[in-house]
Amino acid sequence: MAKLSGNRNVDTASLKEVQPLTGYIRGGVTALACKKEYPVYVDEWIEAFDVISVSAGIRGMQIFLAPIDYLRAVKGVVGAISQDKRSGA
Repeated sequence: MAKLSGNRNVDTASLKEVQPLTGYIRGGVTALACKKEYPVYVDEWIEAFDVISVSAGIRGMQIFLAPIDYLRAVKGVVGAISQDKRSGA
């Protein structure tokens, strides 16, 4: 994530910061319609799927949509984030 975002390091927000930052409670956080626009970085594997599932902003509720639609909505940046443990990468 750091490399893809151009930062020296990255970290997750603490639980107490989640709702004030996003407007969503834990388990319902989504990049769609946050209180402010945040950069969204997505692993390149998203392009291998016809449909993806993302949080709908309510705990336990999901939205199913095409990856291209999600990327367009959140202005997502696609890149290599995950590592294949089988290949030693």
